[in-house]
Amino acid sequence: MMTKYLKYYALILLCLSLINCSASEDQVDTEADSDGDSTTEITETTDVPEVYSKIYGATSITSDGNYITIKTTGTPDHKSVYYPTSSDLYEDFSGTTFEGYTFRKNPNTITAFDYTFKIPLHPKVSTNHVATPLGAIGVSLNGVPLFNQYAGPNQPLTDEFQSFDKYWGHPTGNGTFHYHIEPLYLTTVTASKSALLGFLLDGFPVYGPEENGEDVTGLDAYHGHAHATEDYLDGIYHYHITNTDPYINGNGYYGTPGTVTQ
Repeated sequence: MMTKYLKYYALILLCLSLINCSASEDQVDTEADSDGDSTTEITETTDVPEVYSKIYGATSITSDGNYITIKTTGTPDHKSVYYPTSSDLYEDFSGTTFEGYTFRKNPNTITAFDYTFKIPLHPKVSTNHVATPLGAIGVSLNGVPLFNQYAGPNQPLTDEFQSFDKYWGHPTGNGTFHYHIEPLYLTTVTASKSALLGFLLDGFPVYGPEENGEDVTGLDAYHGHAHATEDYLDGIYHYHITNTDPYINGNGYYGTPGTVTQ
């Protein structure tokens, strides 16, 4: 009789153990909502490579495993004569600017926008090198858009040089601040002339006008070349910003561009 009771007791303990284990496992995947009902929350995250943390002007940077999405306001973190005079970042400017041109302020004022840059996480060379359009072709470390070498359709920048501010940027008629050429604040204040300065829409990085303390040479038709950098030890194709036309980019994107909305 005792043996029979022991068997029943063991069976009860086993059942209780299975119930407890089941409850414990459920707690990993479920939680109670405010009404006391059980809900399941699944969160999927994709790591953003460390190099993108250098884009300090971004309001957010995320990845879906195929694209990096970078959001910015497009406003520079440096002082500019193009900020409203009521702004803490307003600074009067006169004298000379890029290439020794006498500065002449254009009538525009810096405006904040909601930019979303979506660029390939794993950029690759394209078989069809599409031309860069007017407007944003990339994003710099401080969140300011990068523009190509034209002031308008096939119009050189010559007539715009004099409107570049102290750090060689200026706004369009709708207040879009941008750099066509070397972002002087990044190359002389926050980074250096050989540092990573941003990314074009095709996902390839953009570096400054120097390598190993000397002006960069040996650039291809797209204004870049491939080798190891401080940020990409295994090597990568990358663009260089120089002080001669086409300044940032040459005969089209080296890779396939993503998108930008403003």
